[in-house]
Amino acid sequence: MAPYKNILKPIFDFVIAIISLIISSPIFITLIIILVIVNNGKPFFFQKRAGKNGKTFSIIKIKTMNDKKDIHGKLLPFNERVTKIGAFIRKYSLDEIPQLINIIKGDMSLIGPRPLHPEYLPLYNKVQARRHEVMPGITGWAQVNGRNTISWEQKFNHDVWYVDNQSFVLDIKILFLTFYKVIKKKDINNSVSANMPAFKGADVE
Repeated sequence: MAPYKNILKPIFDFVIAIISLIISSPIFITLIIILVIVNNGKPFFFQKRAGKNGKTFSIIKIKTMNDKKDIHGKLLPFNERVTKIGAFIRKYSLDEIPQLINIIKGDMSLIGPRPLHPEYLPLYNKVQARRHEVMPGITGWAQVNGRNTISWEQKFNHDVWYVDNQSFVLDIKILFLTFYKVIKKKDINNSVSANMPAFKGADVE
């Protein structure tokens, strides 16, 4: 597994990311133009996430929500800020396209545990923390086994399982399952209509 994980996979990621960015460029450029208009000149948003070994980086995503706040200056709930075009973009996972740039930069991989907020780092137990032994991915084993319809504990179990079973064959399987679920629009309900509850921490070591 080591030659694949350490040598072949990074090359595979880089090449596929460039090819995918070129192929998706007509859609990408169209979305940027639309979102510049809809979001007052802000087609993207950048957010700190925890990568391999817990190192933080700025993830690049298409902006699917507005910045409306309540009378106290606090952002409105998730489902009140998702725009119509944003809901469409999230439904078909088009907001992930800019993360191809993160792959080219070496921050991410095509396949791996999803990168989460850095503030979660001290909340993981020892087993859950192993999800950071590999590069985070645009999609992963947890994403094709429930995505936001499963609990945090289930997600992390899938992530650690991937760490222990990473292989070329498994990565190809995850890619095909990802395309299938996006086309069939399976396991995406919470991603479109409601945000995943924040991780509060693990109770067991």
